[in-house]
Amino acid sequence: MKITNDNAKELRNDFPIFKRKINGKPLIYLDNAATTQKPQRVLDAIQRFYEQHNANIHRGVYQLSEEATEQYGRAHAVVGKFLGANANEIIFTRNTTESLNLLAYTVHAIMPKRKHIVLTELEHHSNLVPWQQFAKRHNMSIVFIPMKKDFTLDYDAAEKLIGGDTAILSVGHVSNALGSINDVKKLVSMGKNAGAITIVDGAQGAAHVPVNVKDINCDFYACSAHKLFGPTGIGALYGRKELLEKLPPFLFGGDMIKTVSYQDATWNDVPMKFEAGTGAIADAIGFAEAIAFIQTIGLENIAAWERELTQYALKKLRLPGITLLHGHDSAGIISFICEEIHAHDVASLVSDDGVCIRGGHHCAMPLMGKLGIPGTCRISFSVYNSFEDIDQLISSLAKIQHMFKEGGKT
Repeated sequence: MKITNDNAKELRNDFPIFKRKINGKPLIYLDNAATTQKPQRVLDAIQRFYEQHNANIHRGVYQLSEEATEQYGRAHAVVGKFLGANANEIIFTRNTTESLNLLAYTVHAIMPKRKHIVLTELEHHSNLVPWQQFAKRHNMSIVFIPMKKDFTLDYDAAEKLIGGDTAILSVGHVSNALGSINDVKKLVSMGKNAGAITIVDGAQGAAHVPVNVKDINCDFYACSAHKLFGPTGIGALYGRKELLEKLPPFLFGGDMIKTVSYQDATWNDVPMKFEAGTGAIADAIGFAEAIAFIQTIGLENIAAWERELTQYALKKLRLPGITLLHGHDSAGIISFICEEIHAHDVASLVSDDGVCIRGGHHCAMPLMGKLGIPGTCRISFSVYNSFEDIDQLISSLAKIQHMFKEGGKT
């Protein structure tokens, strides 16, 4: 389904939240990199589970439990297929952050005994702080692939950094702060050639770029449902089955065991080995329904529309007093600075006109420090955004600039 400005506006009708008014004005949501809105079909799928199938999984032979178990298993398969993986290679977690922490607490069991972890200068805190703590626990150091002036990675530098001392390579697929799409396939290839464990933070990638983990050839790939029109509180971690089988469990308790005695326990097969206790069953079903929604439109079509919106916005934002921070290869994310106006003030004031944008450091404080700024304004697009949304943002920004200019006069 090719998306045009007209049918993008029609797609808004699938999302109940757009019936809301903010200060009596239509809701214009341009913060999709933080989370996406939820279509009615996802809300219905979650409610239907609670109304018709609610029971615990793997714990009953009665019909409701069997139905819940079947739907939960199907969700593994749907997410796996979406990422190009098998159902038993998908672990449900709370979010991308938890997935990366799971690895940071277990991957020592399979990594080569070396001294370096390689990240990039673009990383979200979720793909930085866990590895900082890992490095402290295992007496290792972190080296960073630098960013060039065009906000892309320096792949020549990466070739030199990833080598015989590299134990782990963990890289973001897409920068949440700048929108830069990293060539993770190339980076993973470098990591593989060096014999390192390769991990991709796909929190932004899976929402904007068609993903096939087998083609990328990474060992692990993490993403979250809520950035894919699904519910909050559930994410997915892909891992190669042979590696998941070697990893120790992250959490312990019910469902992740095979046998238990008073003295010891043995572990269940993957992925159940990593899904201790009662999982987010309804949310897993909602996750699968969100993927079904994406597939009715086509992720390639969504990405194409986001690129069109991005180009339109970049032209509109080339205004006096506005500095753009944007790479040439972007996933529907634009950061910008309004001269002499703090990003938090901009985000707060455009909200008065019903426009939702993000202002701050975007959980990328080291990157902001490298850029020499406290933060940026960030807009990010999705399937339901239109040219008119951008026009309203520009109008609101012009009003704010005028207000600060007048306020600064003595």
